[in-house]
Amino acid sequence: MTPLPSAGRARRSVLAAVLCAGLTTGVTACGEDPDAGTNGMGKLTAQEIENKARAAADGADAVRLSGTLVSKGGTYKLNMRLKQEGGTGSVTSKDNTFELLRIGDTLFLKADAGFWSHTDGEDGEEPSSSDEGVADKLEDKYVKVPQGDPSYKQFRGFTDMDVLLDGLLGMQGELSKGDRTEVGGVRAIKVLAAKGAGGVLDVSLIGKPYPLQFTRAGGAGVLTLGDWDKDFALKEPSEDETLDYGGQLPKTSGD
Repeated sequence: MTPLPSAGRARRSVLAAVLCAGLTTGVTACGEDPDAGTNGMGKLTAQEIENKARAAADGADAVRLSGTLVSKGGTYKLNMRLKQEGGTGSVTSKDNTFELLRIGDTLFLKADAGFWSHTDGEDGEEPSSSDEGVADKLEDKYVKVPQGDPSYKQFRGFTDMDVLLDGLLGMQGELSKGDRTEVGGVRAIKVLAAKGAGGVLDVSLIGKPYPLQFTRAGGAGVLTLGDWDKDFALKEPSEDETLDYGGQLPKTSGD
């Protein structure tokens, strides 16, 4: 006959079980290998994780990028689908939302009349009748942006997968590993630059080590990355939706 455990031992066993359940984060349980079922990134150094995440991003064919970007030009909310052949999506600034579509070197811009007006109304100045006429003509049309226009490079940058990823995912400072977490239901591990002040990169622990989220240094925005390698169609708008303005676009309220 097996003797029953003492009351004290039983209480200690129950307490240990409760603490284990209460202190786990949902990613791993007490006594489990935190890297079980993962791609092994958690066993690498912070620099190795960051290198592999960049290599995975560089080798990808497509990605969805969304979130907030804070720059000297203002704050933008991005929702873009990108691939090597082009990109499509929307950019929202303080005053306007505009859509971008690029297929190869052909870039289209679609916005409301307010975007095309010369003034944003903050100083009380009203747009001229000629401004209003141009804005009405361009409103909600896919306007082809001439490659010689000063804004072409700026707008194209929002649709260029390599340029956007290289420019936005920069880490500043010594790297260290952070906590294991989840992004969009996917297990991930954090890589911190300068203890987080120089950026925080969440890298997938499942499948390829893609970047899943990036918190930029200095409060310059938080970006979420997903749909890696999921192809999507890029189709030119119909002729009745398109307007070729000519050699140079008019000044906009975002200029």
